[in-house]
Amino acid sequence: MVTSAPEKKRLLSVDALRGFDMFWIMGAEGFFAALFIITGWSVFEIFDHQMKHAVWHGFTAYDLIFPLFIFLSGVSIGLAAKPIKHYSADKRAGLYRHAFTRLSLLILLGIVYNHGWGVGIPADIDQIRYVSVLGRIGIAWFVAIMLVWHLSIKNQWLISISILLGYWLLLECVTLGQFGGGNYSPDLALNVWFDQHMLPGITYRNAPMDPEGILSNLPSIVNAMAGVFVGRYIKATQHQAQRLFVHLFAAGILILVVGYLWGRIMPINKSLWTSSFTLITIGYSTLLLALFYLVIDVWRIQTWAKIFAVIGMNSIVIYLSTSIFNWQYLANSIFGGLVSSVPEGWSSLLLIAATLLLQWLFLNWLYKRNIFIKV
Repeated sequence: MVTSAPEKKRLLSVDALRGFDMFWIMGAEGFFAALFIITGWSVFEIFDHQMKHAVWHGFTAYDLIFPLFIFLSGVSIGLAAKPIKHYSADKRAGLYRHAFTRLSLLILLGIVYNHGWGVGIPADIDQIRYVSVLGRIGIAWFVAIMLVWHLSIKNQWLISISILLGYWLLLECVTLGQFGGGNYSPDLALNVWFDQHMLPGITYRNAPMDPEGILSNLPSIVNAMAGVFVGRYIKATQHQAQRLFVHLFAAGILILVVGYLWGRIMPINKSLWTSSFTLITIGYSTLLLALFYLVIDVWRIQTWAKIFAVIGMNSIVIYLSTSIFNWQYLANSIFGGLVSSVPEGWSSLLLIAATLLLQWLFLNWLYKRNIFIKV
């Protein structure tokens, strides 16, 4: 992990969208439940439902947060990375070193986010949850950067398509014991066999399979590669802003249509990270980026965007802090008198707002001092 200022000009829309993505897991997802209590309006109940993960099959807005982050990591690759042959030998060594270090750190930090082994020292290695959100981000980014460095663009496309189709056929056609063979249940999907036989340590809540388990890493790579393709297209076409927006918007709609049609055959499922889920999240991610790019980088309406960019520039820091630091306790310590003096719905709303404010002020303090902690 290093601390440094950004080295090159960045697209504000990408940083703002990353910050917007993180905003919802900093505590903002609770706004709609509080607003429903205050107003009784059913629209807020609907929005609140969208701020919870689908129980198994299906899709909600909250299910997009994780794949959107992976997609944006791919966009950054597409905007900056080149085939490895374009770099000098010394530069290549540094790039490889950085890639392996980043992968290792994200896996390690993911274990920290999961509170390590959970039983204290001395460690019981069988009680460690090795897989995590950060670990999956690291794996998807690592594979994507390797593909960009070493393969032609045509082959990058072929591998991405092959992963989606291959993963579908794998879950649909392969049977191992009682698992697989088109079974997409939480107890008998093929992923369960892989996690029970090949995944060390424990699974999330000791379930039969882990939502960040072994097999579902494969399609998440395509989320990163889709970001690469979009980032590369932005870099090549940003001088034609209107055309870029139209093409990204059209691509997003088309991918969504294909994803939802595929979902009639292969269930849309985040825990299994099915190919249909992958396409749907790529479609929504592309649409969001197209909208943010139009408003922020083309129309230059940027004041609001900088609020989210402050979060996006130190996204890993704030993500980790939500696990290892009790922001709500701090907010209640400072604003508890005000929070307790208002009715129940308003108290929840004020506490959420205060928690978000403290987190944002911390990130803004880092931002103003050009402290950007990157992995």
